[in-house]
Amino acid sequence: MISVLRMTWPLLLGILLLMVGNGMQGTLLGIRGGIEGIPTFQMSVVMTGYFGGFLLGSLTVPTLIKNVGHVRVFAALGSLISATLILFPVEANWPFWTFLRFMIGYCFCGVYITAESWLNAGSSNENRGQALSAYMIVQMLGIVIAQALLNVADPAGFLLFVIPSVLVSLAFTPILLSAQPAPQFQTIKRMSFRRLYEASPLGCVGIFLMGGVFAVLSGMSSVWGAQIGLTVAQISLFVAAIYAGGLVLQYPIGWISDRYDRRKLVLGLSAIGGLCGLVVIAAQPGTLGLVIAGAIMGGVANPVYALLLAYTNDYLDQSDMASASAGLLFIYGLGSMAGPLATGWLMGVVGPDGYWIYMGVLMALLTVYAGWRTTQRRGLTPDEQGSFAVITPSATPIAVEVVLDEAQSDTSQPAA
Repeated sequence: MISVLRMTWPLLLGILLLMVGNGMQGTLLGIRGGIEGIPTFQMSVVMTGYFGGFLLGSLTVPTLIKNVGHVRVFAALGSLISATLILFPVEANWPFWTFLRFMIGYCFCGVYITAESWLNAGSSNENRGQALSAYMIVQMLGIVIAQALLNVADPAGFLLFVIPSVLVSLAFTPILLSAQPAPQFQTIKRMSFRRLYEASPLGCVGIFLMGGVFAVLSGMSSVWGAQIGLTVAQISLFVAAIYAGGLVLQYPIGWISDRYDRRKLVLGLSAIGGLCGLVVIAAQPGTLGLVIAGAIMGGVANPVYALLLAYTNDYLDQSDMASASAGLLFIYGLGSMAGPLATGWLMGVVGPDGYWIYMGVLMALLTVYAGWRTTQRRGLTPDEQGSFAVITPSATPIAVEVVLDEAQSDTSQPAA
């Protein structure tokens, strides 16, 4: 791992700064929307803009990179992010904010695709898995650190929008000054949804549902916190707990998943998530209880996402890895776009509890579907399964393909 860090530190440092900037703007916007009096549903539209931009970026940025090169795309998108971040406080208008969030999502998707392909090309077969694990850890750490920075100034002012803009600008310095050459890049075609569903029905349905859960956790948490009257410090602590929970539980759950039927783990973890939402609604806990609930929901949701990818991977041929990863993330993107909109509508109808109701319902649906799927196909033995892959929902098809390729076992894959 030391040798990996020595070779990749400029890229990892840049990604850390990028994630701090991205993590700040996501939470800050929800808080600022409450201060400006923007209604909950309109804020859900604003938050959906990011996921719409990310989805479009995953479809179009690879072609852009292929046409003009990594460095130009990287620099151009970085400049757009930095400029866009400081435009939010100029006009507190939700259609304007939605457009800016769309641009942020598109640009960050392009930045991630570029960074991940760079990291992949700069790693050897022996250390590629370690390099991508370090990349995923840095991503989550950056978002956790971002929550602490939200407390250094008044969210009603301008400074908290300037800080992420500066951090994003600085993030590109170590990356672009690195001596590492830009890699060759090939665009990725998606596998047909029918073939993908035939390979893993649970993977497709589960990824769609988890897209909704993650979009709510990452996009609507600060909106919900502002609606129930939490302070900036309390909201930032709650959001940090979501990502900290995921960071802590990824590896132990991954270790277990390599030894047991992954469907049963998905069933159990999603049941815990659904129960967590129910308990919060029934008990209406204080700040400490909410932070614990956020850690549990994030700690469950992150591994379930990775488990679903690993489970789907167990039924794929290696030649299908690239197209399948692109298809799965497209399904995830559709779920992500639906999540904030449905939650915003539900919060408008039933109040703040709609935040927990929506995630609890999606987790319950996944529990039921995973239980049904266990009756439709025999479970794989540990020897037939690939290894668990640590992967975050912000990863693009580039990283997902490589991580799944690293994780796939050398044994022949069972037929779908």
